Amino acid sequence: MIPVALATLHALCFETPRPWSADEFTSMLTSKGVFLHSSGAGFALGREIAGEAELLTLAVDPAHQRQGYGRRLLAGYEAEAMRRGAVESFLEVSQINVAALGLYQAAGYTESGRRPAYYTPQTGPKIDAIVMRKPMI
Repeated sequence: MIPVALATLHALCFETPRPWSADEFTSMLTSKGVFLHSSGAGFALGREIAGEAELLTLAVDPAHQRQGYGRRLLAGYEAEAMRRGAVESFLEVSQINVAALGLYQAAGYTESGRRPAYYTPQTGPKIDAIVMRKPMI
């Protein structure tokens, strides 16, 4: 997927946190340790540095959600992270993103911390980010 396609899909999936632009994807994709795992229905963008992987974002086209694409994209991200040497994985997710929380918990991620009032929606109160961790070995 090219940065414009990534940004278009990301905008379909996210309001909070705000969607990333094509320029931000271009910059991210050229950053050290960053990798992309994609399918026609979505993508997972990750980074591995010094044995730690971070899931930067995962997006599934709304027309294909609840069909197992998120689970497969997450598994692909994890496989690539381990291939690159990761022994643990981290991510952060909005406390109100119930579907994503369920996906990550089912995959073995557990809460390791919180970032209070981390996300700022267009309206309403700020939202905590839940930091999650999973050993990769």
